[in-house]
Amino acid sequence: MHCTKCKSKAALKLPRHNAAFCKSCFNEFVQDQVVKAVKSQRMFGHEHRILVAVSGGKDSLALWDILLKLGYKADALYVNLGIAGYSDRSHDNVRRFADTVAAAHGATLHTHTVQQTEGAGIRELAMAVHRPACSTCGTIKRYQFNQAAVEHDYDVMATGHNLDDEAARLLGNVLHWQEEYLDKQSPSLPASVEGFAKKVKPLYRLTERELAAYCVLNKIDYIVDECPMAQGARTLLYKDVLNRLETESPGTKQMFYWKFLDKQSKASAPLSDMATKDQAMLHPCAACGQPTTGEICSYCKLMARAKRDVPHSQTAET
Repeated sequence: MHCTKCKSKAALKLPRHNAAFCKSCFNEFVQDQVVKAVKSQRMFGHEHRILVAVSGGKDSLALWDILLKLGYKADALYVNLGIAGYSDRSHDNVRRFADTVAAAHGATLHTHTVQQTEGAGIRELAMAVHRPACSTCGTIKRYQFNQAAVEHDYDVMATGHNLDDEAARLLGNVLHWQEEYLDKQSPSLPASVEGFAKKVKPLYRLTERELAAYCVLNKIDYIVDECPMAQGARTLLYKDVLNRLETESPGTKQMFYWKFLDKQSKASAPLSDMATKDQAMLHPCAACGQPTTGEICSYCKLMARAKRDVPHSQTAET
């Protein structure tokens, strides 16, 4: 198997592109896909300060690596969820990358520890408030990333959501006709209110397999296991269904999601108009000041309930 571009020995075959690449050409391909994503969605420029959400997995570490190599000013935030064993291993991966690759580019790693600030790990908090772990995790992560972006004056928050993630999310939203979520499913979302960072997904043109290959070829250590809290999540089922379709018809996920974005861009109500409507409904939370539609935001409600219900022995000093 030879590289489609330079004709040397190929390291990876990409059926959806009917192509194969050597390591060098594959790295160029990956970077080119991110550049296209950034430009086509007008995500950010080299003058902007970017905060990358890193988890220790392949997607987020690959994203941080790519943005730094492309010359962007990209720092990162890691949220330690306090999941026994899993969080320690993922944190180690993030620290190793930060101390080597990121440090060479002058980038900074910010760390937030849920156990210290929220008083318990994700598992304990979810049990205390009787909510699914993924929902509790999402609420805390959104709050902490918003807070970090504001405190450190970042213009953009970037997450490592890839093509598989976005196609699976789209499938779930379509199956349940969640029109509100469909309207806002975009790789680039404007800030909810003035003073907060916009949210972007620069990896939406790349698959999980391609990002795993990127990490392996570039010797980026990442945690391979799925988060143990995600077991039973419907997203995993949707990914499995799409993977079966992709095996039979390469390019299915790409066609499904990209065609949706194309239709969305031609919709009568652009995202900027939707953002204006959202901003009209939002106001500062009475407890913390972050944007919410109610008097108290979901994070503050969660924490008030957790402080009441989490056993004292599980509560750590903040």
